[in-house]
Amino acid sequence: MSFNFLFRTITRDLAKVNTCHLQSLHTGLQLLAADKSLLMKLRKNTGYTFINCKKALMKFDNDMAQAETWLNEQAQKEGWNKANKLEGRKAKEGLIGLFMGDKAAVMVEVNCETDFVARNEKFQQLVKEVALATLAHHRNKTQSQGGYVKSVLVGDELNKLSLEAGASLSDRVALTIGRLGENLSVRRAVAVGVPVEWNIGSYVHGGVSGQTEVAMGRYGALVVFQGGEEGAQEVLGRKLGQHIVGESPVSLGNMDDLPCGESETRLLPQTFLGDPSLTVAQFLKGQQARVLDFVRFQCGETASEEAK
Repeated sequence: MSFNFLFRTITRDLAKVNTCHLQSLHTGLQLLAADKSLLMKLRKNTGYTFINCKKALMKFDNDMAQAETWLNEQAQKEGWNKANKLEGRKAKEGLIGLFMGDKAAVMVEVNCETDFVARNEKFQQLVKEVALATLAHHRNKTQSQGGYVKSVLVGDELNKLSLEAGASLSDRVALTIGRLGENLSVRRAVAVGVPVEWNIGSYVHGGVSGQTEVAMGRYGALVVFQGGEEGAQEVLGRKLGQHIVGESPVSLGNMDDLPCGESETRLLPQTFLGDPSLTVAQFLKGQQARVLDFVRFQCGETASEEAK
């Protein structure tokens, strides 16, 4: 009897253990399913790796907000570490970004190591942020000034720019380096503002599809001009921009300058790209317009090429 009693007791206890184990396993599976849902959402929101997102959720008991903040902080630290390691590597690829505002425009150059990264959405987002930050800086700096205003930014002036989120441009560049794994640099930026009666023309060559707010490509030009047929100034500005990109003038020249052949580097006496029978000056006279200033950027050009 005692043996039978002992056998029944053991059998009953084992049944309880199995039941508890199955319940625990079932609950654990539900928890894993919830974790997976949060994990997928966090990865989609941030773009960070599966492993890092999982680590963040585990660290903060599935609190999405805290996990995302922590991921950004870690990425910023990692970005600065990578930026320091990659600092000496050449970055000659990249994009020119051009933004047209109300009687104002900006053009920027952001460099990377490979064309592959230049096509990446995160890199293009950086180009956009640099352009908009440059325009905001220009407007704040020149809001009390009238007439034609031109701002050229390089080096520390660019790195200290503030973005919409309050971060510095240098921090954003480091963060993007951490995400893309290539050396990146914001090389230069120019912003122009004109009075009501003046116009700004623009052109970007080798454009990036899908970018509407900030035009992007390998070459870019801004041209400041007066006159032109009412309602046709945008087309005129584009034609002038195309010429500046294609013929690479380095100075303006005068309307009565005589051309000196194919080696001509002054804009006005150059043969007009849109009509080889005319010089740029002759084309402008026919349009009752005159060019006052221009800027041309070529991505990755050397200082000597830039000065030509």
